[in-house]
Amino acid sequence: MTDTSRTLPRRPGLAALDRIGHPSPALDPADASPHTFPDGGTWRTEIPSVEGPEALATVLKESARLDVPVHRISQGSGIWMLTDAEITEMVESCAERDIELCLFTGPRGTWDTGASTRTDSGGAGLRARGHDALAGCVEDAVRATELGVRCLLVADEGVLWTLHRMRTAGVLPADTTFKVSALIGPVNPAAYGVFERLGADSLNVPSDLTPAHFTEIRRESRAPMDLYVEAPDDLGGYVRMYEAAELIRRGAPLYLKFGLSRSPGIYPYGAQLRETALATARERVRRGRLVLDLLARHGAAGGMSPLGSRDPGELRRFPVPEGD
Repeated sequence: MTDTSRTLPRRPGLAALDRIGHPSPALDPADASPHTFPDGGTWRTEIPSVEGPEALATVLKESARLDVPVHRISQGSGIWMLTDAEITEMVESCAERDIELCLFTGPRGTWDTGASTRTDSGGAGLRARGHDALAGCVEDAVRATELGVRCLLVADEGVLWTLHRMRTAGVLPADTTFKVSALIGPVNPAAYGVFERLGADSLNVPSDLTPAHFTEIRRESRAPMDLYVEAPDDLGGYVRMYEAAELIRRGAPLYLKFGLSRSPGIYPYGAQLRETALATARERVRRGRLVLDLLARHGAAGGMSPLGSRDPGELRRFPVPEGD
């Protein structure tokens, strides 16, 4: 679905700068994304790094208190770090509120036996090393979907293509969606289009991409984009709240992710990190409130998708070979 007649939001500080004769660069309407979600919305919300039922309960309580609408909850430690009972509790809690739950698939290189991820080059990063790691991700995907999870986070192109083939073959439910991790997120339009064709339903791009990069991507692909408006320190620690309206204008359809800088890492999560996980969960919701307040002040809050929306729309795919 496309929309080329959106009202431009108020730009931060523009009226005050005009009064003192300070020039502001003109916006080019051609820079705007022509795309929307299937429901007509241009943006949705996501609370990331919600690592278990207790953190989820904290997020749900705080989002109700601060009136922060939530479309998606995501987790980063991995399906394999949760018991069946914990996954079921999270599925049920999100279903009660019509929130999409997205869990991360299995083994990845940063916790594997290889040393290359600790070299200056970073090696292969999060990717699944060898057949066994790939198979572990598949095992996670089957287990999670059998427990009711319908969104899976992936950090490897081969895992993504494998899970897409499984979805096409009916091994995974047809309504399962795949979200690409920020740590392998594409940084150019050609790569973005390749991930879409491999089966991605939303793609987390690095938070240091410029608005111009967003426009370039949107000329290639309409697949939903995920972006940390505030990024964790290991992803750069960028805080881009004042750009939120422009990022939506350029990058729609866009998930606004409310991350948290200047906070300790919690992956893989365990009880030893409980207080940190709960405190950061609360603060992520508060950061979301700050972003939503900014959008409201700038007249850009009207494009939010209805709560409960999760459909990514019709996307392009590589043909799955016969016999798969």
